[in-house]
Amino acid sequence: MFDYTQLQALAAILRTGSFDGAATELHVTPSAVSQRIRALEDRLGTPLVIRAQPCRATEAGARLARHVEDVELLEAALRGDFGGDLGGAPGAARVRIAVNADSLATWILPALAAVPGLLYDLVIDDQDHSADWLRRGEVQAAVTAHDSAVAGCDLHPLGRLRYIATASPGFVARWFGAGVTAGTLARAPALTFDRKDRLQRDWARRIAGRPVALPTHLLASSQGFVEAARLGLGWGMNPEILVRDDLAAGRLVALVPGAPLDTPLVWQAGRLTGAALAPLTRAIREVAATALLPQAA
Repeated sequence: MFDYTQLQALAAILRTGSFDGAATELHVTPSAVSQRIRALEDRLGTPLVIRAQPCRATEAGARLARHVEDVELLEAALRGDFGGDLGGAPGAARVRIAVNADSLATWILPALAAVPGLLYDLVIDDQDHSADWLRRGEVQAAVTAHDSAVAGCDLHPLGRLRYIATASPGFVARWFGAGVTAGTLARAPALTFDRKDRLQRDWARRIAGRPVALPTHLLASSQGFVEAARLGLGWGMNPEILVRDDLAAGRLVALVPGAPLDTPLVWQAGRLTGAALAPLTRAIREVAATALLPQAA
């Protein structure tokens, strides 16, 4: 059996980023936290924490931290079933979720707010890569673009997040006066969220009929993406939900009207904690049904 005070110390270090932060959260001394981690590492014969600023998990440490968070979530669900009279600390359970930035900026927050009694730890990653967090066992659920379930997870299709290639009218007049072609796309500055973001390249390839090397800014902010497009810094794939008013007011225009790029999204949740996460899964599906386009037939 594991000593759960040791596992809780590990999880607290990784949440707060330091031994001192973990000590404050757990109401013990930093020395007590260090002793618990040293004892756990000695017992398992492997390091669990990379002692840096901030502290990070080794692969084994991440797996154990996920385990203790699963246990806390399951116990919180049991407290709800039995009226909370199970002993132990009755605090809110923590749920770690991988979600793409555009979902965070557009539709998912009302779903999270609809489920009381949970503390969220949101890992922001591209929808094409968020499933990797599930495979590594570092999150309990994820919004992904993958339509095949990760092993040990249940999959729930959510709908399509529509993107439109947008820019300011002045930017379009300057860079695309001769039309949107492989040549003009290769010259006009684009906006890219980060190096994992393929939306602009995928859309450009579809329009040009071949891959295009895009000159691009890197700008890791969904709201900043929209503002940068408004200011004429570049063109980018913006969620239609975020730019609907800008398009209607003429502050932004579509580079190619009638040429959106739809990204299918699914919710994947670990089967072990699936019952405990059922209220959250239900809220995610209900909000997505109103905010996203239906899945393609």
